[in-house]
Amino acid sequence: MGCDGGTIPKRHELVKGPKKVEKVDKDAELVAQWNYCTLSQEILRRPIVACELGRLYNKDAVIEFLLDKSAEKALGKAASHIKSIKNVTELKLSDNPAWEGDKGNTKGDKHDDLQRARFICPVVGLEMNGRHRFCFLRCCGCVFSERALKEIKAEVCHTCGAAFQEDDVIMLNGTKEDVDVLKTRMEERRLRAKLEKKPKAAESVSKPDVSEEAPGPSKVKTGKPEEASLDSREKKTNLAPKSTAMNESSSGKAGKPPCGATKRSIADSEESEAYKSLFTTHSSAKRSKEESAHWVTHTSYCF
Repeated sequence: MGCDGGTIPKRHELVKGPKKVEKVDKDAELVAQWNYCTLSQEILRRPIVACELGRLYNKDAVIEFLLDKSAEKALGKAASHIKSIKNVTELKLSDNPAWEGDKGNTKGDKHDDLQRARFICPVVGLEMNGRHRFCFLRCCGCVFSERALKEIKAEVCHTCGAAFQEDDVIMLNGTKEDVDVLKTRMEERRLRAKLEKKPKAAESVSKPDVSEEAPGPSKVKTGKPEEASLDSREKKTNLAPKSTAMNESSSGKAGKPPCGATKRSIADSEESEAYKSLFTTHSSAKRSKEESAHWVTHTSYCF
C-alpha cells in the first residue's frame, strides 16, 4: 500500500472526487479569435478575409484549403461552409496608430498588452480587441464597430458610401445566437441563388442552336425585299425557255411547231426559180406516169 518511511497521505490523495471542469480563459480566447486565423492558427496578416459566419481567416490559408480538401485536417470543419473564394469577403481594416507590435519588445523584457489591438473603428475609434462588437459589410468589406452602426444610422457605408441592406451586415466573432442567425441567412441566400440559376438554364435549353452559316459578302444582296423578289421572278422566266431548248437539243428530236403556226410551201416563197426547182414541190419536178420510166435492175441472167 505504500506510505513507507513515515509518510502520511492526505485526503485528496486517497479519495478521488469529481474532476473540476476547466474554464477557458476569456482573455486568451479573445486573443485567439481576433489575432489568429481560424483555419491555419497563424497570426492574421493581410489580406484578411471573413466568411459569412463572421470568422477571420488569412486569404492564402483559405485558398490552400479550397485546393486541398483532405479529411486529415481537423480544423477543416470550421471552414466546411466555404465552397469557393466567393463565399469570403476581403476586409478593409483601419490601422491603429498606437499599436507598435513587436518593435518595442525586441529584448523580451517588456509586458505585452493584449488589450492593444492592431485595428480600430474608423468612425468611433474603438479598438478591435474583442471587448467591443465589430461588424463588416458584404457589399464593400468595410469594418466598423456596432456602436457606430447604431449611433449613426444610415443606409450607406460610413467609410466608402456604398449602399447596403440589413442582410449585408455580418457580425465578426459573434455569439452563438449571432452565428445561428447568420447561418440561416447564408442558407436562404444560397437557396435563392440556386433558384435564380434554374430559369436561366431552362431558357438556354429551350432556344435551338443556329447552325446555319452566315452568307458571305458575295451572297448578300443590298436593297429592298420587294426588289429582290422581282429580280428572282424575272430570272426564273428567262431561264425557263433556255432550259427547254437545251433539253430538246440534247435529246436530238425536233420540237413540234406550235398549234397556231401554218405550213408554208416553197412555191409561195419569194426565192428564185432556180432555187425552187431543187424541191419536189416545184412544177418542173412533177411528171406524169407515162413520162416517168420504170426502174429496171440489170443482172447477168438477162443475157
